[in-house]
Amino acid sequence: MDLKALLQRFDGRSRLLLHSLHSGAAGASNAQNVFNKQRRSDPDFTLNPFLKTLCKQEACVHEDAHVLKPLVCLFSEGFKRKLLCFLHLLHPGLPKDHVLHLLQCLTQDDVENQWTCVLIKQLQRDIEGTRKGTLLTSDGTGKLKSLCERLRNTNAKGKWAYCFEDLEAEDKETNMPVLSQKKRKSDNMDHDGDDQEDHQSKRVKMDFCPSEEEERLTEEEEPKIRTSQLQQSVAAVSQARSDVLGSSTNLPDHMKAAVPVIKELLDTESAWDESSVSALKVFHECDPNEVEVLCSMLCLSEATEQSLPQFCSCLLELSPDLSHSTASAVITHLLLPKILSLAEPASRCLVTAVMSLCTRYPRPTCQALIEPVLRKGQTGMKSAQAEVLCRLVVDCLEPHHRLLVFRTILGVSWDEEVLSVIHALLDSELELSEEDFSIFTDQLCSQSPHFSKSMKFAKMLLSVLTKYQSHVNPACHHALSSCLSFNETFLKKSLQAALKRISL
Repeated sequence: MDLKALLQRFDGRSRLLLHSLHSGAAGASNAQNVFNKQRRSDPDFTLNPFLKTLCKQEACVHEDAHVLKPLVCLFSEGFKRKLLCFLHLLHPGLPKDHVLHLLQCLTQDDVENQWTCVLIKQLQRDIEGTRKGTLLTSDGTGKLKSLCERLRNTNAKGKWAYCFEDLEAEDKETNMPVLSQKKRKSDNMDHDGDDQEDHQSKRVKMDFCPSEEEERLTEEEEPKIRTSQLQQSVAAVSQARSDVLGSSTNLPDHMKAAVPVIKELLDTESAWDESSVSALKVFHECDPNEVEVLCSMLCLSEATEQSLPQFCSCLLELSPDLSHSTASAVITHLLLPKILSLAEPASRCLVTAVMSLCTRYPRPTCQALIEPVLRKGQTGMKSAQAEVLCRLVVDCLEPHHRLLVFRTILGVSWDEEVLSVIHALLDSELELSEEDFSIFTDQLCSQSPHFSKSMKFAKMLLSVLTKYQSHVNPACHHALSSCLSFNETFLKKSLQAALKRISL
């Protein structure tokens, strides 16, 4: 059955979702955007009719026999993968029984694509809240065990290449009979298809939870793997320092002469005086490349936190102020590594240094410190990092710089700690334009299924509904109403009451 005939089985809204799912590698995210727009126009809209239609039995011909199959099984493998990714994005707000029924329908068919199998198993895990079984096929489990055995001998000649060379040889032997029967043209087309499939699969953001069997395999080899990674890191650092030393030969002599003076002051943590400030004037004479070399030679990233307040105080005494590029480089080398490595609340010395430089150089701090921390936080921002950012946006930044941070947040992934920063920004009463607020409500709508039980998200919504009522137009009102439909906290009634009080 062709695609046009399949589409006739769905209603108009469902056909829009199907078309968006077929729109290339970004089909899942495109479908999510279409769904959010549908929810904004009709807060009562659900995916139930769409999911039920996918599960309906449809007559088809299979191996010269007429059989009944769920409609979803008649679509291509590529469509199934994008559908599963789409459901993974929205499943917290969808009825579990409908989604699980669809997954059962998918498993009725012979699922040959391993990636599709993994997506089905992962979505079942997420919905049921269990970690039973493994995401690996029997062949994948065997290769993982084989790889772990090879990792025991990573010091052998070739190191990592040695670990994989036998696996590559096995794959070549397996594929040789098939490849020899294909023409060169079709062979190239297959490789292009594989590359495209790999590219699409890498774009899918999935949080795979390893099973107990996978964890045992990993835990046995973890110490050896860490040792190997540490050796590689040391080698990389050594190479980087060699590159810096090579670049330092291009620095003027008076800049080189300032390096040991400044380093001694940083290392000894002795009292800084006017001569110390004079030594730092070398930053005024550097071009952007020389600043990078100078910061590396000074090892600013390794400076102790106790030395930071005095060093920053002397930087602030420089006249004129540092240029934007120089201030950004200093902040990147001096403060960014310390903030990114925070596992506990920041020390008083570190907070003092960060706030002093942020107050004098707000835009460089936004670009060289706050934005990188937010983007690095896509893998999980720590509460200590969020505390520092909240203090900066509340105590150090002017309204237009807060707006700069707010726009940055709209382009990153959200977690509980990012929500804390957003709430701090909203409490500072941002001066949002109509476009800014519209983009923000769109983001709230797309994120609300993932934070249905989050008190931080609910409190942030309450702040929006109480402090930004004048920004709410009819379109934003629909979007906010859609957000509230996902909320499962005890604040839901308060949120609904606050929304009703907004007059359009």
